[in-house]
Formats: sequence, C-alpha cells, structure tokens
Amino acid sequence: MFNTIGHTFDLMKMSWRVLMLDRELILFPLMAGAMLVLMAVLGVLSGSVDAVANEREQLGGRDLAVAVALAFCSSTIVVFFNAALVAAAMERLRGGDPNVVSGLRAATERLPQILAWALITAVVTVILRALRERGGIGGAIASAIGGMAWDFATFLVIPVLVAEGVGPIEAIRRSASLLRRTWGRQVAASFGFSIMVLIAGGGAALLAVLLFLVHPVLGIGVGVPLVALAIGMVAALEGIFRAALYDYAMGQTPHGFDTATLASAWQPSASGLR
Repeated sequence: MFNTIGHTFDLMKMSWRVLMLDRELILFPLMAGAMLVLMAVLGVLSGSVDAVANEREQLGGRDLAVAVALAFCSSTIVVFFNAALVAAAMERLRGGDPNVVSGLRAATERLPQILAWALITAVVTVILRALRERGGIGGAIASAIGGMAWDFATFLVIPVLVAEGVGPIEAIRRSASLLRRTWGRQVAASFGFSIMVLIAGGGAALLAVLLFLVHPVLGIGVGVPLVALAIGMVAALEGIFRAALYDYAMGQTPHGFDTATLASAWQPSASGLR
C-alpha cells in the first residue's frame, strides 16, 4: 500500500512538471471556483437556497426541484472546467501547446455530454445528501460509502468524455471497467491527492489566518487568494494525472511522464478482472 502511495507521489511530481510547462492550466479550477462563489452569492441574495438549507424532515416537491437545480448548475460549472482542464492537459501530453482558449473550445465541443453528465452527478449528489441528512447514522454511513464508490467508479469519466465523445452512461461503464483492473492503485491515487488538498489548502489557510491576525485586509486580500491558488493547483495536478493515466491506459505514452512509473500505477489487479 505504502509503495503504491509512493508511486502516486512520483506521478504528482511528474504532473507538476507538466503544469510548469503550461501554468495557465491552473486557471481552469480557479475560474470554476470563482463562478461557484458567484452562484452561491446570487443564490443567497435571491433567497433561492433557503429551502435547501432548511433542515426539515421532509422536502417538498419545490424544495427538491430547487435542490436538484442548484446541484445541476454547480455540477455543470465543475464538469465543464474540469473537461477544459483535461482537454488542455491531453493536448500537452500528446505533444501540443495548449492554452485557455483551446481547453475551453474542446469542452464546448463536448457540451451535450457535459450537461448530461452534470445532470447525473447532480441527481446522485442530491440522493447522497438526502441519505446523509435524513437517514440517521445508517444513512450517513451509506452516503459515505456510496460517495466513495461513486467517486472511484467515475474516476476517468471526464477523460473518456473529452477524448471519445461518448455519452455519460457509456463513460461510466468504461471508467468502471478500467477501475476493476486498477482498484488498489486508483484508491491510492485518490488518497494521495486528498492528502495534497489537506496539506496545500490547510497550509494556505493557516497562513491566511496569520495574515488576518496581522491585519484583516492582509488576511482577506492576500490569504484568501492564496487558499484558492493552493486548492486550484492541486485540482490542476489531479486533472493532469487523470489525463495521463487515461492516455497510458489507451496505449499512449504521455509526454513528461515516466513509463515505468505509469505502469506501476496501471498494473492490473491480482484478481485479473477486466
């Protein structure tokens, strides 16, 4: 297990080198974050999130519709910019020279698939949230397990959507099929990036707090952007990693990645499932 996590950190370093070649890739998660914040602010000001935030035992039809609509909008933003990031990363990994415009253009070309995948993600998110909040301890456990299983099974959905242009159901099937061959290593990869989020985000948040103690303007004006930059950097690294892992699975050699390390990350599971 620790050897596998070690390989994951090696892949993170390779992802970092690719990011340094195209630093603009970090703009995709930052743009997604900015749009999510804007949407949240507009939702609070309009009062449209009140029903979703309400802790009543039963959601009415209108409340459920609002919850799904908000989840769909949020999911669309995240999926679109993740698709743009993965598309740009694939362009670099295949020897090209991407930029923000080329990534956004590639994502726009997959807009029907992105919207369909965002809707599925939104419905799953609402179901898992309902289980967590209204199912007691059993529901919370089921939600956590279901969320982890969903995340792992859909680990490569975005690269599949971007590269192949298939529908979301087929993308889930293909991602899950790849998962069955790489279960342990994929878990380690997700775990490794989760650690990076905690380290980078936590470190930046601590610095933001210290700056705020010095002066509130420093905390808000410098600390908050640092937190956003740290989280955006990790998101960009993970997008590059997923793109590289997908390309390698498809028999290609991503530029900037060591083949032997990728092979260790893509080694078939002991069960031999396909």
